[in-house]
Amino acid sequence: MDIWDKKKRSDVMAKIRSKDTKPEWIVRRYLYSRGYRYRKNVKGLPGTPDIVLRKYGIVIFIHGCFWHGHEVDGHIPHSNVDFWRKKIERNKQRDEHNKEALKKMGWKVMTVWECQLKSAVREKTLLEVEYWINHSYLERFKQKPFRIYDVEGASLPIVAEGYMKYGKPE
Repeated sequence: MDIWDKKKRSDVMAKIRSKDTKPEWIVRRYLYSRGYRYRKNVKGLPGTPDIVLRKYGIVIFIHGCFWHGHEVDGHIPHSNVDFWRKKIERNKQRDEHNKEALKKMGWKVMTVWECQLKSAVREKTLLEVEYWINHSYLERFKQKPFRIYDVEGASLPIVAEGYMKYGKPE
């Protein structure tokens, strides 16, 4: 049984935001302070990623632990349990589908969980995000090995004039 009447519950649920949440704000502020430029909530991509770093080919989702089913087994509301289990399971399936679609499009996908941004582990998480971005960037643009062409018996054209001594005439 719910502790609030239907009107109060509706008001509470209406105040839950899907974008510009505090966890998103924390990650965006950190990335901006470190010099990363991004777009937020890009509607043209599957799942509308929270952060898109186009230059790096990276999308970042910042998920709330309850809504996206991260270690949520003990926290399902006692009222309407079947509804919540199905809802969270659908959310997890949708997240996985969006992640796969983005990977097929060539994006690297990272998920940051709300619990990873609690003050005790926030700094570690943000450093890991930055490391992952840099590592992905280096992987994306890693130097290709040089190929040496072996041209036997071919005379190579001279591309410069012979040695000339410049300066005062002797």
